[in-house]
Amino acid sequence: MIIGIIGSGAMGSGIAQVVATAGHTVRLLDQNAQALERARQAIETSLNKLVEKGKLTTEAAAGTIARVHLTQDMQEFMDCELVLEAIVEDLAVKQHLFRELEMVVPETCILASNTSSLSIASIASACQHPERFIGIHFFNPAPVMQLVEVIPAVQTRAGLAEEVRALVESWGKLPVLAKDTPGFIVNRVARPFYGEAIRLLEEGVADAATIDWAMTELGGFRMGPFQLMDFIGHDVNYRVTESVFTAFFFDPRYKPSFTQKRLFEAGYYGRKSGRGFYSYAPDAAPPEPTRDAELGQRIVQRVLAMLINEAVDALFLNVASRPDLELAMTKGVNYPKGLLTWADELGLAQVLNTLDALYDEYHEDRYRASPLLRRMAKTGQTFFPPAN
Repeated sequence: MIIGIIGSGAMGSGIAQVVATAGHTVRLLDQNAQALERARQAIETSLNKLVEKGKLTTEAAAGTIARVHLTQDMQEFMDCELVLEAIVEDLAVKQHLFRELEMVVPETCILASNTSSLSIASIASACQHPERFIGIHFFNPAPVMQLVEVIPAVQTRAGLAEEVRALVESWGKLPVLAKDTPGFIVNRVARPFYGEAIRLLEEGVADAATIDWAMTELGGFRMGPFQLMDFIGHDVNYRVTESVFTAFFFDPRYKPSFTQKRLFEAGYYGRKSGRGFYSYAPDAAPPEPTRDAELGQRIVQRVLAMLINEAVDALFLNVASRPDLELAMTKGVNYPKGLLTWADELGLAQVLNTLDALYDEYHEDRYRASPLLRRMAKTGQTFFPPAN
């Protein structure tokens, strides 16, 4: 299978490495010759590291590199069977790209976008044959992260999502099927991890270091929310939050914070700029958290209730299946366990009580419980049958 990748940045080059490693011929396109050279070097470096670790043979690495063909000419996509774009997150730019692409590729070629936040239907609407269009969303870094979200648009022909899912599986990835709604699965369900943590900070419940300590040491998350936002970069994380909030018609559950917006406006993006919620100056001492177990448990309980509610509502609205929701959050953002499984362990009634108490205190719609959570809590149901 000949696969075209458009955009040779971190995502494009990473995806090219994945599909070339799986044995496909890859045409990696970018208008910038220097960007293409950087991509080639990045792929070679990544493969050489795998060879050094004994995860790949020298011959296999050489074969993968040989299958990646760099180009600045879209005409070389004339025989591609799948083309996936990984360019700037701008709807007009993507639509223009696919209008041009359709004049080159054969009618049987599948067209796909790696967008993380734009409507698949909107991008597909620019195509003469939108029925062959689909979302294939990798997570960064693509060679390492197992999860891939497969998102059919309303125009996508029946059966294409299943074909693409099987193809992604053949690349050694774990695909999940998501409805074309803002944020798909991961970027939707994960919003409270950041938003509710910032709300706790703004209220003065605890400082960033204490909230991060609670979520990692008591909650079992690999990184705390403020550590993770600084790692991702506020230029990225804030924009995604703002995009999801706008796309959901300004639903308060996804409301961005002024605290993060001010960091974004100041250029305090986190690790990449040397300052975010924390300072990354060479002489900066890491702040000490308040290791109060009772306070920590309250923090975890509040953030976790919001995350679970988001996952339950995604299930309620048929954004994804139960297994795919669990897989998405454990493999896409490395949560210690699936949120529906976590809900069963805590007890749905406890989660509902936490949300209702927050709603009674604040009278804000952000704390409204999903109808499915309320229904199941009242009837004593669980999401998964108890283990024998």
